[in-house]
Amino acid sequence: MRRLWILGMVASAFAGATWLAAQEAARPTFRVKVDMVVLSFTVTDSKGRYINGLKPKDFKILEDGIVQKVNTFAEGNKTPVQLLEDGTTRPLVVNTEEREKGNAADAFVGTNVFVLFDTSNYMYRGFVYASDAIADFIRGLDRADSVAVYTFSRNLSRASSLVKEHGDAIMGLRKAVAGDDAALYNALLLTLRDAAKVPGRKVVIVFSNGPDNASMVAPDDVRAVAEDEGIPIYVISTNDASKDAVSSSVFKRISTRTGGQVYFAKTWQKQVEAFESIRESLGNSYTVTYYPQSNPNEGFRKISVEVVSDVGRKLRVRARPGYRPRSGF
Repeated sequence: MRRLWILGMVASAFAGATWLAAQEAARPTFRVKVDMVVLSFTVTDSKGRYINGLKPKDFKILEDGIVQKVNTFAEGNKTPVQLLEDGTTRPLVVNTEEREKGNAADAFVGTNVFVLFDTSNYMYRGFVYASDAIADFIRGLDRADSVAVYTFSRNLSRASSLVKEHGDAIMGLRKAVAGDDAALYNALLLTLRDAAKVPGRKVVIVFSNGPDNASMVAPDDVRAVAEDEGIPIYVISTNDASKDAVSSSVFKRISTRTGGQVYFAKTWQKQVEAFESIRESLGNSYTVTYYPQSNPNEGFRKISVEVVSDVGRKLRVRARPGYRPRSGF
């Protein structure tokens, strides 16, 4: 109910925008229980280097301590596999009919990347450099990835809808114009809502100066939505972390709780490096799907990923900590 209340607040706040009104008219708000869980995570060693080449048998996925049976497995953008009852695997074939059914194969058709670009008056000074950094990031995405570019100041604007043609997304980005006040958390919530409607693996990347002076929703409520929907949030802040302790703390909490990361990048070079780090993280991630085992807990369910094949190496797994199951009505 909390998520529905939050969405209602933001819809009211943006009632004057024609695009949102049209969207609300065309898409009534209904929530349904989705059994399949899509979980992306990375594995690094003690020096932060990505560990590649691990297989399904190397992992144990637990939900509230209950071992889960993995349905599909993929590493980066390699061919995904389906785990069979006899313990063997087979390539997961994705075709048009399967996509229309919205089954587990959707989780591995690249990554759906939603870029949320702060164009408020806080960004005036570095606007052009920020746009260039985002464009370079989009150019470097894998061809299997889809990308959407949203911009915001007081209102949210879709500069480019989700497309596989990365050049189209960059064209939309270049049309962005500077605005006034910053309603970051309103815009982030609306971006998450759009991303949640897309099947498969997705991430949201926020590029912002930090302060929010116009939102109607609380950042932790937005974080809870991302957490429950399983959408990692990566944040690149151009602000000095020490000069805006409140925003910096919120960014750290949002990214950590959703399985993403936060970067404080004041210079153009640091911003480029942050985008490169995100792209590297996406390319070195593992993604599994599973159908949760019977669990009476209808509240927050804790997810943990264990590397069982080489426990002595002290490998570090970064993943979202859990989710709340959704009830249909």
